[in-house]
Amino acid sequence: MTRADNRINLQYILEDILGSRNVYFQPPENLKMKFPCIRYSLDNIKSTRADDRNYYNSNSYQIIYIDDDPDSEIPDRILELPMCRFERFYTADNLNHWVFTLTYK
Repeated sequence: MTRADNRINLQYILEDILGSRNVYFQPPENLKMKFPCIRYSLDNIKSTRADDRNYYNSNSYQIIYIDDDPDSEIPDRILELPMCRFERFYTADNLNHWVFTLTYK
């Protein structure tokens, strides 16, 4: 599978968790997002090497769940994803933001 195929598969998984299509991959600044939503972006590519060659790459994504409900259950559902960890929480513009890192291949 290509990196694009993996990312599209992740898109479908996140849409299923959220229960809507309000999932945005690296949205431009001028895009008006609908809340609640998930915004995610490629954060890192980790390469495992041997004999001076890459033989395994894994992508890490920053996933941000944004909602006006501070008691939403969606962050718990995101944390159920394998290789997902919670990074931090913050509020901005009267919206709650949960930030996760997901390693996904």
